[in-house]
Amino acid sequence: MVGLAGCAGEAPSDPLPAADSAADAAAARGEGIVSGTAPAAAGGLPAIVILEPTTPRDFPPPAAVPVMDQVSQTFTPAVLFVRTGQVAEFRNSDDVLHNIRTRHDETKESAFNIALPTGQTFEYTFLNDGFYDVGCDIHPAMSAVVVASRSPYAAQAAADGAFEIAGVTPGDYTLTVYADVRKIERPVAVKAGRTAVGTVTD
Repeated sequence: MVGLAGCAGEAPSDPLPAADSAADAAAARGEGIVSGTAPAAAGGLPAIVILEPTTPRDFPPPAAVPVMDQVSQTFTPAVLFVRTGQVAEFRNSDDVLHNIRTRHDETKESAFNIALPTGQTFEYTFLNDGFYDVGCDIHPAMSAVVVASRSPYAAQAAADGAFEIAGVTPGDYTLTVYADVRKIERPVAVKAGRTAVGTVTD
């Protein structure tokens, strides 16, 4: 009797794995890609994902200064990732005066509160890890978030929770996911190529 998958006596063949050229390229460079799925956004900010090395170490400074601008009475981007201890820049490209008020989300301590005229810039170095609420007292509808991390391996998940962090040096890390009011941690051993952590839940 002929089976559904082929000749009599043959076992169904397994499908070939999908090609992962990005992972192959990363492996050739000795780097890792960490991917997975965090909890989906529940009407608020999509999850923030940070990889921190188990053994603390210093990282080289970022190649470019992160920038948050103000255009059409909107902070751009709405979420800015900065490196703790490194300079970030704030701009006003709008045609009106703004102020920028930032405070640490957990401690509620003010980072800075300055007026920024049209065409001006302001540089600031965040000294502590964490989330910083950003607002404009002149235009209360304006809001944004700064995420300060000593680790360069940080990303915002998509609305459905999918995330990917590339260029990771292989080694042992703690993966931290901030989703709504939840903080989820798990250890991850990153290898060269792709490390898939699956669905990250409480």
